[in-house]
Amino acid sequence: MAPARAPGSPSGALCRQLLLTLAILTFACDACKTVTLHVPAKLDAEKFIGRVNLKECFKSATLIHSSDPDFQILEDGSVYTTHAILLSSEKSSFTILLSNTETQEEKEILVLLEHQTKKRHSQEKVLRRAKRRWAPIPCSVPENSLGPFPLFLQQIQSDTAQNYTIYYSISGPGVDKEPRNLFYVERDTGNLFCTASIDRETYPLFELVAFATTPDGYTPEYPLTLVIRIEDENDNAPIFTETSYSFEVFENSKVGTTVGQVCATDQDEPDTLHTRLKYSIIEQFPALPTLFSMHPTTGVITTSSSKLDRELIDKYQLKIKVQDMDGQYFGLQTTAICIINIEDVNDNLPTFTRSSYVASVEENRIDVEILRVAVRDKDLINTANWRANYTILKGNEDGNFKIVTDSQTNEGVLCVVKPLNYEEKQQVTLEIGVVNEAPYTGTSRSTTNMATVTVNVQNQDEGPECDPRVQTVRIKENVPVGTKTIGYKAYDPETGSSSGIRYKKSSDPEGWVDVDENSGVITILKRLDREARSGVYNISIIASDKDGRTCNGVLGIVLEDVNDNGPVIRQWTVVICKTVMSSAEIVAVDPDEPIHGPPFDFSLEGVSDSEVLRMWRLTKVNDTAARLSYLNDLRFGKYTVPVRVTDRLGQSLVTQLVVILCDCVTPNDCSLPPVPRTSNGEVILGKWAILAILLGIALLFCILFTLVCGATTGADKKPKVFPDDLAQQNLIVSNTEAPGDDKVYSTNDFTTHAVGGSAHGIGGTLGSRVKNGGQETIEMVKGGHQTMESCQETGHHHTLERCKEGGQHTLDSCRGGPVATDNCKYTYSEWYTYTQPRLGEESIRGHTLVKN
Repeated sequence: MAPARAPGSPSGALCRQLLLTLAILTFACDACKTVTLHVPAKLDAEKFIGRVNLKECFKSATLIHSSDPDFQILEDGSVYTTHAILLSSEKSSFTILLSNTETQEEKEILVLLEHQTKKRHSQEKVLRRAKRRWAPIPCSVPENSLGPFPLFLQQIQSDTAQNYTIYYSISGPGVDKEPRNLFYVERDTGNLFCTASIDRETYPLFELVAFATTPDGYTPEYPLTLVIRIEDENDNAPIFTETSYSFEVFENSKVGTTVGQVCATDQDEPDTLHTRLKYSIIEQFPALPTLFSMHPTTGVITTSSSKLDRELIDKYQLKIKVQDMDGQYFGLQTTAICIINIEDVNDNLPTFTRSSYVASVEENRIDVEILRVAVRDKDLINTANWRANYTILKGNEDGNFKIVTDSQTNEGVLCVVKPLNYEEKQQVTLEIGVVNEAPYTGTSRSTTNMATVTVNVQNQDEGPECDPRVQTVRIKENVPVGTKTIGYKAYDPETGSSSGIRYKKSSDPEGWVDVDENSGVITILKRLDREARSGVYNISIIASDKDGRTCNGVLGIVLEDVNDNGPVIRQWTVVICKTVMSSAEIVAVDPDEPIHGPPFDFSLEGVSDSEVLRMWRLTKVNDTAARLSYLNDLRFGKYTVPVRVTDRLGQSLVTQLVVILCDCVTPNDCSLPPVPRTSNGEVILGKWAILAILLGIALLFCILFTLVCGATTGADKKPKVFPDDLAQQNLIVSNTEAPGDDKVYSTNDFTTHAVGGSAHGIGGTLGSRVKNGGQETIEMVKGGHQTMESCQETGHHHTLERCKEGGQHTLDSCRGGPVATDNCKYTYSEWYTYTQPRLGEESIRGHTLVKN
C-alpha cells in the first residue's frame, strides 16, 4: 500500500536512507529468498514487471499475498502492477507472503525493485514504504469448535502504528452481514476473535475486510482482505441416493454380469478423507449360496456365481453399506436395502402329463374337438417361455386333424377338420409334440417332448356316396334325338350297391339331356354341338336314398367330333398396300378337331367368271394359309373376292373376302375412302357421293330462283338510271374465246373496255354482251332493278343509252365520236326473251367493272 505521508527535513535524508537500507537487510535476513527486479521509475497499470519462482521456497502454498497492494502475484509467480505507479527512490521493495492453511506454515520472499530517477522524493516516504507490514495472514477456524468463546484467531497490525494511533475494524459476512456477530476485532490491538461454533457445510469460508484508521479518520492503509477458512470435521455420514434399490438379472447369467450400481453422497469437504467412500455387502438373504459382490469404490453389484435359478429362488435381498474415511472402522457409515429380481429364461421344456392318449370320433364329422392334452412347464407363467406350441408330427398325412393351443389353459386342443371314413380306416394313430414360443436355452439335447394319440373312428349309417364325384360318358355330336346312354352311378357305402338310389339333374344349362330317375341313364333331348360347348358338356346330378340322404355329383358328357363344319376365313377384310405389296396372306381355321381339319384347299369361287380369274390369283402357302395376289394394274378401291376353302374330308365353305387396294406403306396407314366395287369393275356410288350430287342440284335451283325473283321485282318498279358515281368507273369487256381489239369509250370519265367477247358486272351492275357482226351490245343491270339498254355498234362506234325516268341524256365520246341516247323502252318480257338463250353459252366468261 502507499506509505503514509509525514513531514521531514532535508537534513534527515541521509538518516532515512540508512534506515531504508537497514529495513531491506532486515527483511532479507527473515525472507526465504531475495529477488531483484529492474524496473523503470514509472510503471503503467497491469504491467508485467517480472516472475518469481515460488516453488523454490514453498511448494505447497495455498495462499499467495503481496505486502504491497500496488503489486499482484499470480500462482505461477508472475508480478503485475495493479495500477499506475511512480517509484520515488532508486530502490524499493515488497514482500510476497506464502502460507499453507493445513500445515500452518508461512514463508516470505523479498522482492527488490531497482531503478534510476532524476528526482528523488523525500527519504521519509522511502523509509515508510520499506517498513510496511499490512498484509493478510492465513487464518482458519475448526468446524464445530467447542471454544472457549470468544476464540482468539490472530492479530492484524499495520506498520503505520509506529507513527500514528491506529484503530482497527472489520466488515463483511459474519460481522455486519449474515450470519452476524460471528467475528469481531479489538479496536486498539487488532486481535481477531470468533464468538461461536461454525458449520462448514453451511459456511465453508468467510471473506472479511480489515481497516486501519487514525482517530481523526485518516486511512494510512488500503483495506485488507482477510480470508477465514472453516476447517472440516467429519461430522456428516455418507447417504445413499435411495433408501431401497431394485435391480433385475437373468437366471443362469455368467459370473461378472452387472446387476446394477448404487451411489452415495457425503456433505463433508470433497477430496478429503472425510468424503472417501467405500461400499460393501453386509448381508444376503437367502444367505447361501453367495451369489453377488460389490465393487468397493464404484458401488457396482455383479454376479459372483452362475447358479442363479429362478425356479428355485426368484428374488434376493441385499443389505449394503457405505462408509467414509476410506472404510476405516472409525468412519461414519449408512446402510440401505437392495432387491434383486431374477428374470426368467426358457431353460425348462414343456412336458406332457401323459405319454399316450385315446380319443374317438364318428365318421364324416368335421370341426369337432376330440381331445385336450396338458403340459407342465416350470418357467414363468403367461410368458413366451411358458406358452406351448403343439404340432402333429406323424399320422396326419391326409390332413384330417389339427391341434391348437388354448391361450387360457395352455392346453393342446385336437380337432377333426376333414371327415374320416370308417369303411376306409377304423383307427388313426397320431404322434404329437410340444415346444415353447421362446427358443430353448437349457442344456437338454432334445427340445421337443412327444406323446401318442390313438383316434378310434366310429361307424355311422351314411347316405349314398358319389364316388368318384365327377364321372364321364362319351357321345358323338349330332346323334339323333332320343338316343340313350349310360349315366351317373352312386352307391351305398354300407352295401356297395346302387340299388334303391334315385337320380335327378340339378343343372343342365342347354337342356340337352334327361336323366332316368331309377337308373341314372341319360336320354338326348336336343342336337348336341361339340363346338358350342368346347367338347365337354357338364350336368349336375343329385343322388338320394330311401331315407332322403343325398350326395352330389357331376356327369361330364364328352362330345366326340364329326366333320360338320367347313373351314372359315376369320379375317374377312384384307388391305393390300399397292405401292409396297402385291399380295396378302389369308388364313383359314376349322372349328372341328384336327382329324377333320387341315390341310385345306383354297380356290376362287365362280371359276366360270373370267373377270375374277383375270384380276386375282390364289397360291397355297401351307396347310392352313394361301396368298391372294392381283394380276393386273387394278385401280385403288375395294373389291369383293369369293374364296372357297375345303378341308381334308371335302367339307367346304365360301367366304366373301373384301380386298382393299390402297395407296399406303402399311395397312394401318390406309386412309383411302374406297369406292365399293364388284369383281367385274362395276361402279357403285357411296352415300357421300349421292349426298354431294343432291347438294349440287339444290344449289343450282337456289341460283335460278334468285335470278327469277330479281327479274320479277324489277318489272314492278321504275327503271333506275346509272349510279351517280358511274362516271368514275371503267367498264372492261373481255372475250377469252378469241382475240379482239380493245375498245375504250369514255363520257364524263365513264370508260368502257371491250376485250374479247365476254361481259361481267362489278359493283352490283350485271352486264352482258351480244356481238352481231361488227356490233357489240352491253347490257347493265344493278341489283336486279335496272333496265337494260342496247348499244349499237356500227364499225367502231358504240351507242350507250342511259335511262332516267323517261328523260334523254347525251354522253360525249372520249374519242370525239357521237353517242346517241335512247329512252328505256324495253319491258321485262323483252329482256327475258333476250337473255334466256344466252345463259347457257359457254363463251361468256365475264365483264369487269373497275373503279378508277
